[in-house]
Amino acid sequence: MRVGSFVLAAQYPGQGAGEALHRAVRCAEVADEAGLDTVWLAEHHFVPYGTCPSAVTLAALLLGRTRRVRVGTAVSVLPTVHPVALGEQAALLHVTSGGRFTLGVGRGGPWVDLEVFGTGLGAYERGFPESLDLLLRWLREPSVGASGERYAFREVPVVPRPSDALTETPGPEVVVACTSPKSVRLAAERGLPMLLGMHVGDEEKAEMVALWRRHARESGRSPGEIAAAGHVSAGVCQLADSRPDAVETLLKAMPGWLKWGLEAHVTVDGRARAMRDPYAYTELLCGLHPVGTPRLAADRLAATAERTGISRFALLVEGSGDLGATEENLRRLGAEVLPQLR
Repeated sequence: MRVGSFVLAAQYPGQGAGEALHRAVRCAEVADEAGLDTVWLAEHHFVPYGTCPSAVTLAALLLGRTRRVRVGTAVSVLPTVHPVALGEQAALLHVTSGGRFTLGVGRGGPWVDLEVFGTGLGAYERGFPESLDLLLRWLREPSVGASGERYAFREVPVVPRPSDALTETPGPEVVVACTSPKSVRLAAERGLPMLLGMHVGDEEKAEMVALWRRHARESGRSPGEIAAAGHVSAGVCQLADSRPDAVETLLKAMPGWLKWGLEAHVTVDGRARAMRDPYAYTELLCGLHPVGTPRLAADRLAATAERTGISRFALLVEGSGDLGATEENLRRLGAEVLPQLR
């Protein structure tokens, strides 16, 4: 089982973006010291829900600040970036980090980002498969040209090639954020592992893994490929000496951040969107994920792995909104939970 931290660089009410980003950097440094497997970095634009606008840029900094832990994006939003530009950055990080970088990609949402970056609503609604396939070709082939609906250009060499890295893998791992049967099928047909969100429980995640396996078999993926797929489950982790104390920590801090952060999202086309109740959503997360004592957390992670077949976890550890409490949460995760899982 591989346990990592999920870093949103969340800006809580009363905090500045600099404070949130400093906490994000410290999350990675402490995760490295505590023995966690991966630091997963979220990406958001124009909202305090997450103050990191470029997950690959922050990943570059953190790969330089750490020595052992892997760093991944969760996720880089493909509809707002050219897939070749993202592929070049991913290849660069793979080569220079000795293979410690994982590229997570997703479709994002119908936000004003699409207007600001000039890609348009079509990039979100129809363009994701084309962008993903171009990105994968860039990471796997020596030269690439394109003649698609969105991207058309003459063949050019891939520099640097991911295979130039002095590692056992020819290129960075690519993971796809999946929230619907359509995205599950897209990932499965390409043999890519899924990143599953923290808003869904074990039963739904198990169904998505089963659907992924079915589509992977139908697309000709080998049994070995299917068995080796390392899907990732996102969740929340808050440790304390009792479960009520851990829940209280999150219920005091997270609803204010969620309300402020989620209300700031603006749709590109003015479409209405339903808002979750922040307090009820925090209660839901506390019920689904390892929130409580280290023993409870270890049991919860082991149960999720058994029910879903997922063995990799990206756990939000900054739910308190406090730097010192976040660092302690990470250290306890490494010292008191990981040994029980091993």
